[in-house]
Parts: sequence; C-alpha cells; structure tokens
Amino acid sequence: MISITDTKDCCGCDACVQCCPKSCISMRVDEEGFNYPVVNHSQCIECGLCEMVCPMLAKPEKKQPLGCYASYCKDEDVRRDSSSGGIFTVLAAAVIAEGGVVFGARFDKDWSVRHDYTDTLDGIAEFRGSKYLQSSIGDSYLKVSEFLKQGRKVLFSGTPCQVAGLHRYLRRTYDNLLTVDFVCHGVPSPKVWNEYLKTLLRTKCAEAGKNSESLSLNSMPLVGISFRDKELGWKKYGIRLKMSPFRGDKNTESAVCRNHDIFQPFTENPYMEVFLSNLSLRPSCYACPSKGFTSGSDITIGDFWGIEQIDPAIDDDIGMSVVFIHNDAVRQMLEESGVFMKKEPVDKTLPSNHSIIESVEEPLYRAYFFNRLNHYRDFNKAYDAVFSLKLTKRIIRRLWMQFFNK
Repeated sequence: MISITDTKDCCGCDACVQCCPKSCISMRVDEEGFNYPVVNHSQCIECGLCEMVCPMLAKPEKKQPLGCYASYCKDEDVRRDSSSGGIFTVLAAAVIAEGGVVFGARFDKDWSVRHDYTDTLDGIAEFRGSKYLQSSIGDSYLKVSEFLKQGRKVLFSGTPCQVAGLHRYLRRTYDNLLTVDFVCHGVPSPKVWNEYLKTLLRTKCAEAGKNSESLSLNSMPLVGISFRDKELGWKKYGIRLKMSPFRGDKNTESAVCRNHDIFQPFTENPYMEVFLSNLSLRPSCYACPSKGFTSGSDITIGDFWGIEQIDPAIDDDIGMSVVFIHNDAVRQMLEESGVFMKKEPVDKTLPSNHSIIESVEEPLYRAYFFNRLNHYRDFNKAYDAVFSLKLTKRIIRRLWMQFFNK
C-alpha cells in the first residue's frame, strides 16, 4: 500500500486515490496546503495498485524529443490571451473539432484551481493560460478512461507529473489519447494563494471602508485572473486581478488600476516573487522525477525564453511557444492547423529553459516562510518576515536572477 513518510515522495497527482478498487485512499491537506494520500487500513486489501500507478516510484529514463520548434497560433486574439504562443488552444480546438474532449486546469468559484473537461470550443478559454498553483485532479483520470473506452478522442493537459500519473493509471496506450505537458517550474501551494487572495480582500475592503469579516473568497469582488497579462509585452508579463468595484473604491499607489483592475509586473508582485523564489513550491518539486521528458507526453509546450538571442528575427514580444515533439502525429496535427513553426536546435533551447531538465533548489528559508504564514494567517506579514531579512533577500534575489539568466 502507498505510505508517505517524506512529503518529497508525493507529487499529489491523485492516481493512487482513483485506482483503488476499495476506495480506501483519500487525500488530506497538510499544514502547507498540499494534499497527501491517507489509507484506511481496515479496508485495504493490499492489491498494490496504488504503488503501481505512483509516478514517484517509477524510474523512467530521460528522453530526447523528436524535434524542437518555435511556434505560435496565427490568430492574434488567441495568442494575446495565451501565456505564450497559444499552441494549447490550437490542439484543443483540433480535438474538439473531431468530437473529442479536452481536460485542463481552470479556476473554481473560490479561485482555487481544479482539473475539469470541456467538449465545446467556447469552453477552451477557461483552460487557457498559466495558473501558478497546484490544481486538484479530482476524478479526472477516471473520466479520461471512460471517454477513451467510449472511443472519443481525449486531450489531457497538465504538469509532467500529472501526465505521468495518468499514463500509469491507464496502464495501456490509447490511439485516441493526446497528452500535453508543459515546462514546469514547480507547483505553488494552494494555501499560499488562498492567503494571498484573502489578504488582498482585506486590503480592498479597508480601502473601501467595508468590513471584511463577512466576506469570503466566493463573494470577493474578483471576476477574473490572469497570471500572464501581456499589457507590457510577453517578456515583461504581469499578474492582473480583474475586480468589480466596491462602492468608494479608490486606486492605490502600490498597483496600477484600470477600471478597478489590479495589475502588477511579475517583478513587483509579491505572490509571483514568492513563487519564482521557490519558497511556495511542493516538496516533491525540488526532486521532480518527471524532468527530462520522462512523463510520456506526446508534446511538451512552454515559453520560448531566450528566443531573442536564438532567433531574434521571429521575436515580436507577443508570445512564442517552445514546442518539443514526442509523437510525430502531433507535429502533423500542428502543421495541418496552420500554426507558425520553425525548427530550432534543442541544445540552444535548454540553457534558457532549464526547468525542462532540472528541478529547482529548495530555498534555505522555505520552512520559515510557511511557519510565518501559518502564524500570521496573513500573506503580507509572512512575505515581509522573510524578505525584510537582508541575508534572505540577497539569497532569494540571487536565485531569482539565476533563474532568468540561465
């Protein structure tokens, strides 16, 4: 049976929960906000399926992609609304056009993130764009299996470990399955995101002269979130919180507001600074077994960081995807979809996209950050407690600069 004694040994993919024939495994949230499996020993029949499907227990070999491309969707509206070049949308639309189903991560009503599916073109928009926190898989693997057995084409998109978990859960190949993973820096804690939003809610209420005690994230005047808003360009992206106004709401000096939206460049947003400094990541992200194209995905997509040095003639700062092909049928699908594609050398791509093959380092003050977050129950106070320390800030800034300079 599955037994987690070290939090680094679980990526939270939920494969063990969904495969259990006795439904005796459930997920429990720890003090950092991450889910881990718990087994009801009285019901367990020790069939070993949970260990068989666990991607953390697998020892896959690193692989080389069949090809690497700079690519983007030629529909400029789609491209501007996407985190990079809009390739996910192109693939999703192609699958739905064949009567298929698309799985991806979307925001829930409380602004947490969970996996869900759609079989309509209009539904793709909810899954478009990066969400910088760990999604809840729920019973998505089970639903994928059901659709595949019905003969419908399925696109499943997720982190490399989620894709690896799906393949191990299915335990066989399907010609009607297309799996898409992305270049993953690591998944932040949903609790950190929740505390950030609640702190923001209290601040907005105070500015409007309102009492925040009776409000929840469900009733927060938040109508949309973009972690990768391109108002300042693709490379200088920002986080935008689309707010509906409180009565008496006023602009603040700490953020540029437009029509009550809150926009900050990623270099100035505290949540993004915590994320990119590796403070809020799941413990397994510091030793990820799904690096090096080992997830079994058909295609890996991400931002083509460094394109301005590798191939400056095609860089227009609207968004460029790096595309690693692992299944030649996917390359053909993209070509038939009419996207821009230009082959690029893999060895020149990896230095600026090192998260493809390397796990990030665990920061020295990670435990202290979560300790302060749990103590204060206030994101800003936890942030200040860590970043006000001169030594800590210097270390974090150095790690951050290394991340963008590689």
